[in-house]
Amino acid sequence: MTEKIIVIDEGTTSTRTMLFAADGTPLGSAQREFRQHYPGPGLVEHDAAEIWTATLACTRAMIAKAGGPDRIAAIGITNQRETVVFWDRTTGEPLAPAIVWQDRRTAADCAALKEAGHEEAVQAKSGLLLDPYFSGSKIGWALKNWPQLKDAGERLAVGTIESYLVFRLTGGVHITDATNASRTLLMDINGAGGWNADLCELLGVPMTLLPEITGCTTRVGTTVPALFGGAIPICGIAGDQQAATIGQACLSPGQTKATFGTGAFILSASGTTRPHSTNRLLATVLVQEGDVRSYALEGSVFVAGSLIKWLRDGLGLLANAGESEGLARSVADNGGVYLVPALTGLGAPHWRPDALAALSGLSFASTKAHVARAALEAQAYQAHDLKSAFAADGVDWADLRIDGGMAANDWMAQDLADMLDLTVERPDFVESTALGAAMLAATGAGLYADLASAAKAMRGTATRFTPALDTDKRKTRLAGWQSALAKVLGS
Repeated sequence: MTEKIIVIDEGTTSTRTMLFAADGTPLGSAQREFRQHYPGPGLVEHDAAEIWTATLACTRAMIAKAGGPDRIAAIGITNQRETVVFWDRTTGEPLAPAIVWQDRRTAADCAALKEAGHEEAVQAKSGLLLDPYFSGSKIGWALKNWPQLKDAGERLAVGTIESYLVFRLTGGVHITDATNASRTLLMDINGAGGWNADLCELLGVPMTLLPEITGCTTRVGTTVPALFGGAIPICGIAGDQQAATIGQACLSPGQTKATFGTGAFILSASGTTRPHSTNRLLATVLVQEGDVRSYALEGSVFVAGSLIKWLRDGLGLLANAGESEGLARSVADNGGVYLVPALTGLGAPHWRPDALAALSGLSFASTKAHVARAALEAQAYQAHDLKSAFAADGVDWADLRIDGGMAANDWMAQDLADMLDLTVERPDFVESTALGAAMLAATGAGLYADLASAAKAMRGTATRFTPALDTDKRKTRLAGWQSALAKVLGS
């Protein structure tokens, strides 16, 4: 039988490969952390060679567990979006550091373009806003500032993480899928649009460097036989947040998911009609099956799980990430402590790359438990801000399906339900991102007739959290958050 699926899940801090049965049952996982480099304030980089080495090791382990490459129907790939890799077309080796989605080095460039009046046209074409979060300005900056890229000439290839991995896995196929392409600021997401010449010129990116845009369930190539002992088709690709939305079976208009990983990302499906936001939310490609594109409205929070990691590694307040739940439960309330987690600026709906984090309301009565609780509470507050923006755009949420590493925290899941005043659903298998990529790969390999059939067959059971907080307490907490946030925003 060749009805097993391999998923390569490239996160922001680790590489993981998972093995799935055709019905979505997880059969195994291998994971390796890799380093993030911070060469200066607001700068975040990866070593793409380290990512490639980790990917090979993890994938080989899962192929061995499956019984060899002939037992694998397809490989699916899902990845941290917006992170940019620069590599040599002849060797596949990186030519410069990968610039991570969290990086803010192009904040001034984006601000200048916005001040010059370009944002309205950019949003109309790309669905995005002029922010350093997206890939295009990163590419333009690197081409101007890293001489080795200029020196590479025609040997230079540029792409996001999935594009780099496909190139290395296949021995030279240079593609990206429509979901990742839609996060670059360089693609026209309207209709069957591809790379847009005006957007590329605005950001200083030659179109010749960019990969071909493909569908998400397209067979893009096969792996070099020497890598895994046999050729395996690559049949499913999507950026991590789109993959998680698919893994949560949020394919019909209005169905909404939130992934709480390094950041927090909320997507609401909008069908084949591209959404338009007047509240600084993003229009993005949710999935492309064949030539048919479906869209989503998205709100992005830059700091979620990375906040807990910072409390652990940066401040030494936690022995491990899981300790945050016990600390939150150990105090009756937040003690008036609020944490606005703008450690890499603020994302939607504020879009303030210049904002700095703030911890307010401290007194001698405050303990590390109050700080840990404030960090977890910040996730619900940020989600509430986004819910209000979605509602103002005519897309209110009937419920919310959550996943990602932080979603395993029962206290936080209940706090989300309480502060949003709606039912929160968490799948019992919380790795929706990898599961979504498995659904795409299974569809691309022909194991299912279409993605909707794969989602129906492969998504498992879920746990529900219902609101249980007094209305007055909810209002009091939200008022405290708004006060803390106003100080950060300078208003």
